[in-house]
Amino acid sequence: MNRQDFQRALDRLRKEFSQEASNPGSFESKRCVQCSSCMFCEDCERCYRCTHAKACQECSHVTHSKNCRHCHHCAYCRECTNCSGSSYLELCENCIDCTYCFGCVGLGRRDFCILNQPYTRDEYFEKVKELRAVLGIK
Repeated sequence: MNRQDFQRALDRLRKEFSQEASNPGSFESKRCVQCSSCMFCEDCERCYRCTHAKACQECSHVTHSKNCRHCHHCAYCRECTNCSGSSYLELCENCIDCTYCFGCVGLGRRDFCILNQPYTRDEYFEKVKELRAVLGIK
């Protein structure tokens, strides 16, 4: 086999096998690119061990999250970037070990914060509901 024959055979294999083949170990995931060990994910890129994630990029160990970038060990997060060890974050960046934060940046080990300001649990849910309505977020 010469170089041209090898290249033709390789091109034929690329056409024959879909992009899904580059997702080793992923289960029931759709339209994911370069993801590994992901389950029930959609439209994710370069993720590892994520479950029920949607449109996330370069995340690992993320579950039930949407539109997150560079997040690790997070759950139930939306539109977050560079967060880790956190859950129930929305529109947050660079938050570590936080829970129930909305629009926060650079927080560590904080709960029930909006724009980096602490609230009681009840105040937090009331204000987040108002903010979602104003911002048009469901």
